[in-house]
Order: sequence, then structure tokens, then C-alpha cells
Amino acid sequence: MQKNTKHTTSKELMLKKVRQALLQKREHPYPSFEETPLYPEDEESIDIRFARQFTAVAGQFVYCEDELQLIENLVLLAEKEKLRKMYAWEPHIQELLARYDFPVYVTDQDFADAEAGITACEALVARSGSILVSNGNAAGRRLGIYPHIHIVIAFTSQLVWDIKDGLALVTQRYGDRLPSMINLITGPSRTADIEKTLVMGAHGPKNLYLFLLEG
Repeated sequence: MQKNTKHTTSKELMLKKVRQALLQKREHPYPSFEETPLYPEDEESIDIRFARQFTAVAGQFVYCEDELQLIENLVLLAEKEKLRKMYAWEPHIQELLARYDFPVYVTDQDFADAEAGITACEALVARSGSILVSNGNAAGRRLGIYPHIHIVIAFTSQLVWDIKDGLALVTQRYGDRLPSMINLITGPSRTADIEKTLVMGAHGPKNLYLFLLEG
């Protein structure tokens, strides 16, 4: 009997607490929820986090201390992949490459035979290792999708932690004239729709390179 009495008492106490909680009507039961950070504070730097996440999704990350090292790495890549038809349509990318006489196609002449497209980007999202791009520049929609190799030239100033921060940069740049296409690239194109076999380059570039410059 003593055991049942204790059990009943504990049950009553529990129900009493539940009733009291239900009677307390609060408009915001978790007032600080929106201010609570979604992710714990990061111990590694933003550039290291991006590089680690980017390579984890099969991206090829290349750090360049300056423009000269960028050109040297581009030459090495062109020799390695035997690239002859590399395209760059954005004026500031063309100017950068022209300073070192790096040969690229600046129009869409013979674009059906394009082997690599060199573009800029809007932002680099560190948490997912993704590249945020848009058609708001001269590269348009085709240059980062059609060639089997996509080369992105970016700067450390474009590194952000989350997607929302990247979209904020896009909004800041374009204002109320947002591009009609804003896309997030996470690694090379891939699919496993056919017999669950992973195929790289199914709907876009087979290889994705990111050349990161200080600045």
C-alpha cells in the first residue's frame, strides 16, 4: 500500500505541474529563439571551412597568393587537361587574363567546341562549400554550364558563412534589379538516377575548379 501511495502522489504532482503550465498563457514561449544562432561558433577560419567543404563535394580548390600564381596555375591546368578552347566573357576576367597574355576566347565563336568556361561568382558559401552564381553578368547562363570544365575565379572578400549572407551580397549589388537566375553550385554536376550509379557531369560540367585570390 505504501508503494501505491507514493506512486499516486508522484502522478498527482506531475499532473499539477502540467495543469499549471497549461494555465500560463504566453504569447512567445521561446522569446529568444530567433536570436539563438543556428550553428555553433566555428573554431576554424572561413576560408579553411570553405576549402574543406568544397573539396568534400569533389570540387578542386586552388589557393593563389596573387595574380601571377593564378596564371601559373591556369597554365598548369590547361597543360594537364590539354585545354585549347577556354572561354571568358566577363570584362574584368578578360582584363585580368589579358595582363598576362593568357589566351581565351572572348566571344561565342565555335562555342559548341568549348572545353572550359572561366567565370566569376557572386559569393562563396563556407558551410556547404557552395558557389553562388547568377546571370547578372556577361557570363550569362551558358558559360558555367555547357563546357565540361568550369573554372571559377573568386576572392576572399566574397567568402560568407551562410546562404542568406550570400543572397544579401546579391541584393546589395543589384538592388531591386535582381538577376533572373541565381544558382547555388555544390560540386560538379552529378546524378545517380540510372540504376543508382553515380555519374559525374550528367547535366553540366564534369570538373569544377575554384581559384581563390586574396582581396
